[in-house]
Amino acid sequence: MIILGIESSCDETACGIVQDGTELLANAVFSSMDLHVQYGGVVPEVAARSHIESITPVINQALEEAELTWDDIDGIAVTYGAGLGGSLLVGVMAARTLAIIKNKPLYAINHVEAHVYANFITATSLPDYILPSAAPVFPCLALIVSGGHSQLALFRDHFDYTLLGQTQDDAVGEAFDKVAKILGLPYPGGPSVGAAALRGNPYAFQLPKARMTAVNPVLQDLRAQRSDRSAKNSEEFSEISYDFSFSGLKTAVLRHAQAMVGKDFTFPSKMLPEALNDAQKADIAAVFQRIAIETVVDKAIQAYKEFSPASVVIAGGVAASPELRRQLKDRLPIEIAYTDPKLCTDNGAMVAALGCFKAAHNQPTADPLSLDIQPNLSM
Repeated sequence: MIILGIESSCDETACGIVQDGTELLANAVFSSMDLHVQYGGVVPEVAARSHIESITPVINQALEEAELTWDDIDGIAVTYGAGLGGSLLVGVMAARTLAIIKNKPLYAINHVEAHVYANFITATSLPDYILPSAAPVFPCLALIVSGGHSQLALFRDHFDYTLLGQTQDDAVGEAFDKVAKILGLPYPGGPSVGAAALRGNPYAFQLPKARMTAVNPVLQDLRAQRSDRSAKNSEEFSEISYDFSFSGLKTAVLRHAQAMVGKDFTFPSKMLPEALNDAQKADIAAVFQRIAIETVVDKAIQAYKEFSPASVVIAGGVAASPELRRQLKDRLPIEIAYTDPKLCTDNGAMVAALGCFKAAHNQPTADPLSLDIQPNLSM
């Protein structure tokens, strides 16, 4: 089973080809990130225009890289949500058109779910990839962290999962982008804040962690339905919420930066990069990074203790963060086999991998005449 996957949810135009859900045959990505750097974030209209220009060349590049023709492709998978509306539309219309012209089945893919399936790719003949030696084992705890998503899900099997929690405001990657802007560091914020943090003291001062208390109904039902009534289902976990919040942390960084330069809350954030010195910026970056990563790691550790999964998967762009990997290694009692950083960020291979498993498990196909985008799609 060979599936071609198309990804265009944000600023990467990508096409990947995967065989049987585990073997990477091609991974072509064109990023328009350079066009957005001057704005400090992704401009939706600019991203969509870039997708229009790049989608056909990227698909052709993937086919050439895999040394395949359309006759070799068994199906097409495409991200239809979540993401930017204009960007999603370009990929979905390309996939719909190709499905009709080439007479291929079409699979509609949830972008967030696809990030998890990048970890199922364990083999490739392509150079410069470091992949896990084995696929995740169910039940699997998945932490999905990126610029647009912060979610924690428990997978009992393929297509059988429960969303334990998610961000209630900013995603962790988005918080990194906003703190980078406060410090005058370049976009994207994750790498630039991480680089600055290496020069700072992560314990120079304190920042708050959000304490979420409301337990979502889905999690309550899951706890009620579990047949195992051991200590792991006792009151020790009954009040724990797995939701995230990063807006308060971002505001605390802003207020601390203003105080560092002797100003109050009325001091414009756009003037902070010039007012702060390099040492102050480094300390702010280090403390923020530590607290932001601790916030997601704390939840992952709690979920691991409650549900005792056989494996843990970290997915999404922030999965490439050295600080996240360090904290998890220090605190999680089992090893995590991370996928290659090139498969952590948005790519078509993860879409193709999930498409392979949809085909193998007889999941419904999408109608190429009517498939529509869902920018606000959730897991």
